[in-house]
Parts: sequence; C-alpha cells; structure tokens
Amino acid sequence: MPLLPDFRLETYFSTWEFTARHHLTASDAQTLPMAELLDMADDDGRRRWESLALGYTETRGLPALREEIAATYDNVAPEDVLCFAGAEEAIYLAMQVLLAPTDHAVVLTPNYQAAETIPLALCEVTGVALREDDGWSLDVDAVEAAIRPNTRLVSVNFPNNPTGAVPDVESWRRLVSLCEERGITLFSDEVYRGLELDRPSLPQAADLSPGALSLNVMSKAYGLPGLRIGWIACRDRSLLDRLERAKHYTSICNSAPSEVLALIGLRARDRLLSRNRLIVAMNLPLFEDFFGRRPDLFAWERPQGGCVCFPRYLGADGVEAMCADLVRDVGVLLLPSSIYRSELTATPGDRFRVGVGRTGPEEALERWGEWLARR
Repeated sequence: MPLLPDFRLETYFSTWEFTARHHLTASDAQTLPMAELLDMADDDGRRRWESLALGYTETRGLPALREEIAATYDNVAPEDVLCFAGAEEAIYLAMQVLLAPTDHAVVLTPNYQAAETIPLALCEVTGVALREDDGWSLDVDAVEAAIRPNTRLVSVNFPNNPTGAVPDVESWRRLVSLCEERGITLFSDEVYRGLELDRPSLPQAADLSPGALSLNVMSKAYGLPGLRIGWIACRDRSLLDRLERAKHYTSICNSAPSEVLALIGLRARDRLLSRNRLIVAMNLPLFEDFFGRRPDLFAWERPQGGCVCFPRYLGADGVEAMCADLVRDVGVLLLPSSIYRSELTATPGDRFRVGVGRTGPEEALERWGEWLARR
C-alpha cells in the first residue's frame, strides 16, 4: 500500500488537543470515570471484571460483547459482528479487504479523512458532496450518477462528521436499495447514532441489507473513547471471515479489560445515551445564543444528529486565522475547514467544527467572546 498522507486532524490535535485549555471541538460525548461505569455493571459484568485474567482474547471479540452488540440491531446475530481496536482499524482494514486497484469507490464529502484517503490509496474514487445549500442533504441521484460498472463500494457517514447532517429516511432507504440492487457494498459509518434529539435514528445499514457494513464504536455516542473498542456488523459472514484474517496483521485481538468495560457500557447503553443526549440538549442553547448574538461573524445551524456541527465564520480575517489566533491567544481549540478539505470535491473554506457533547462549555464560550470583543 502506498504511503498515506498526514492525517490532518490527528496532526493538528497532536499539537493542541492536550495543551489547549478549552477543547471546544471534541467529537465525542462527555466521558465518565471508570468507577462510575463500574457502578452500572450488572452482576455478570462485575464478576467478569473482578475475575478478569489478562490473557489474549478472541480475534472476533468477547462472545458476550458480540452478543450485546448484536442486540443493538434488529437483524444482526452475534456471528455477524467483528470487533476492532476502535473504528479507525475497522475503516482501514475494511477498505483494504473490499477494494482492489481495478475497482472504483464512491465517497460522500465532507467526511472523516480516512474515509477518502484510504480508498484513494487503493483505487479510483469519486466524491459526491452533501448539498450545503440544502442543509447538507444527501443527493442519491448524484450517488447513482457516480456509479460505474466497476464500483465496489459506497462509503457514507451519518450522522455526519463534521456537519451533523442526517438524511431523511426515504433517501436513506433509497441509497441502501440502490447499493443492494447494483451489487455494491455500502460502508455505513454510524458512530454518532443515538445522539439525535429531534428525529429518530436512521435504520442501521446492516439491518436493511445483508451485504451492507455498519461501523460503530464506543468512542462517540457512548462517550468511552479510551476503551478503543469498535466493531463492524455485516450479515455477509464470508466477508467477516476476510476481515478477521486481515485483523491478524494488525491488532490480532482487543484488550481484555476494554472488552469487559465495553460490555458493561453496552448493557447500560440506555443510561449512557440518555445522559449524553441530555448534555447535547443542554449545550445547544448555549451555542445558539453565542452565535446568535454575533450574526455579523457567524452563521450556525444546530446539528440534526451527533455532537459535532460545522458553522460558518464570516469575519474578514478568515476562518483559518481565526482558529489559529484563538487557540494561541486564549487556548480555545476549534478545527478550521482546511482539516476537512477533500481531494474529491470542493469543500467550503469558511467553516469550522464545534463539538457540543462535552459538559461545561460556558467558560470556553466566555473566553472566545471576550477575545472577539477585543479585536
């Protein structure tokens, strides 16, 4: 595989994520202390944790964990689940397994960089942009027009990172059906599912189509990124067999303590997701007020799902300068639009990512507001 370019987001974070005083662009929901998570354990979870031996684990994942993951779907069995070390390993290996140099892929933009960078290193890729002028809506006609005879993969991410967009159910089902009818694998990144406030969650791709892959992780909606437990659900078990063999060359197996903690978290998923939705619901009015009081500088719409959004900066200095100066001067970290530029389609150059899933953004917003007033 060719050498991959720098992962812009992680390179930026390596400089600022743990040194900035106010992380206002976090993509995950608020985490919690391990003691609090353990308090949520049922008797079986507590027993597993207290008697845990630190040996190797099964490559596919702890059977009880895969059973609990399967329970989050309607048509998925434990045998249809393969666990990974976070979502990134799953993305990396799935693209390696699904795509060959003679293939073609379709990737929606804007997106998480790995969703296009890895396919681009493997085969020809066509980008299809979400419609910014229509609330970042999904254009299924454009996806269909991009399909070629050798298209093997369509990659999507909903709720979308960085825009927070969620398509209407009719468009979503049409996309799933289109891929199934054409014999194309739909790779569906669903890591923010469960944080929708004003609409129900979309049906999961793996439930709707036997050949689709649904990606999820404990990091985002569940707020447990330190566990590094992700998974792919797919009812094509021969494909899961290929993914398992690919995993033998990377992590081989997951961390035993993380698997037990993920099991405890998933068994308490209703509590975790309700808690995190409440945090988002409490934060949104704060951001709405902040941006609403500065219409000359910002244009903002609340996310349709997830805990990130992509406001526009209208200032004359430009969004790149604003983000760089803000973190340097007062330690408030945002992600400028350059982090989300695409090699496939035009992407807006005046936006920045904000995270609305962490508790206590008031001080960061106050520092940001004071900084703007001084300029």
